[in-house]
Amino acid sequence: MIELMTIGYEGLSRGEFLGILERCRVTLLVDVRELPISRNPGFAKAALEAAIVKHELKYEHIVELGCPRNIRHEYRADNDWAHYTRRYKAHLEGQTEALEKLAGWMKQERCCLLCYEEDFNFCHRTYVAEKVATMVDEDVKISHLTGPMTGRIVWRRLVPA
Repeated sequence: MIELMTIGYEGLSRGEFLGILERCRVTLLVDVRELPISRNPGFAKAALEAAIVKHELKYEHIVELGCPRNIRHEYRADNDWAHYTRRYKAHLEGQTEALEKLAGWMKQERCCLLCYEEDFNFCHRTYVAEKVATMVDEDVKISHLTGPMTGRIVWRRLVPA
């Protein structure tokens, strides 16, 4: 079985964030923010990657799996999560190459998807996790490391015997 984890750094210090990754034995942090910048200086791409490498973990950024600017801005304007979800999932359908890359890493590493939002129920990383789980030929357990019901298995695909 493959475990795919997700994490949002909202409300966490960099030390707390790194502690969670270490406790969960993450080996590869996959940044799925379109723009890996942050008002929190410890989470901008260069600073975060340096900290990750210092802790002997790997870091990859897949810009194609980030939520496009126009979809983010429309959501900020209308606050319609259902509309956001439809638009982002439509975007995700065109990202086969990026998803295949992630699926390959999942077979080799203990991957964790990174975005900002603490609550996975309101973050596109959940849709990335659900979609990529359908692309591997093994059972996939998705574990959300932040948000409500942290650590609960929220989605699992069983491969027919």
